[in-house]
Amino acid sequence: MAPLISVIIPAWNESRLLASTLEAVSKAHASAAFPFDMQLIVVDDGSRDGTGDVACAWADVVLRFPVNSGKGAAMYAGWQAASGEIVVFLDADLGSTAEKFPLLLEPVLRGEADLTVAKLPPASIPGGFGLVRGLAGRGVRLLSGYDSGAPLSGQRAMRSEVLRRCERKYQGFGAEVGMMVDAVRLGFRIVELEVPFRHRETGRTWQGWLHRGKQLCEVGLTLWQCWRKPAC
Repeated sequence: MAPLISVIIPAWNESRLLASTLEAVSKAHASAAFPFDMQLIVVDDGSRDGTGDVACAWADVVLRFPVNSGKGAAMYAGWQAASGEIVVFLDADLGSTAEKFPLLLEPVLRGEADLTVAKLPPASIPGGFGLVRGLAGRGVRLLSGYDSGAPLSGQRAMRSEVLRRCERKYQGFGAEVGMMVDAVRLGFRIVELEVPFRHRETGRTWQGWLHRGKQLCEVGLTLWQCWRKPAC
């Protein structure tokens, strides 16, 4: 029997790229080298640009928040609605490169990993100065002993047991970092692999600086919570 894969895409004001992302996910499912059934879930995190309406044309489940609640809350809501034995999280702005997501499934399906994380190619335009990534990497290493090459990556696949055991409601953009710390501490096997995903790049703009500032705060808060109350 083919495994059921739940693909969860949190989205906030992503109507411009969401349709191409969802189309790519659907095409990848239809043309994958190995069979699997798919449940496609989009969580509209309080968007004001019609993101939820775009999602309705493609997704099996569309959850709509009345106000923006943050990425961690959207991921949690999607996971609560998921039925798959394997859960995949993808960012909404991957566009056509989302077709590469089955690469994340292969190590999990082969029994080589409980959680896979995508390492993306270098950005094509200069972004920040590595403060958020540095904090995330050092925090994961300090709290779990794991040296991650992609602690912030939102593209990941995992057995549903990983989420059941972690149990924590992660904060905003710190969700991926907290999940990695908890998964390592609980003894799950992590594999990081290069996948040629591409997403929107903000560069060194005011929008980019605001985004990275929020990331820095939320990653720091999540690491503090993982230190204060370790997973067990």
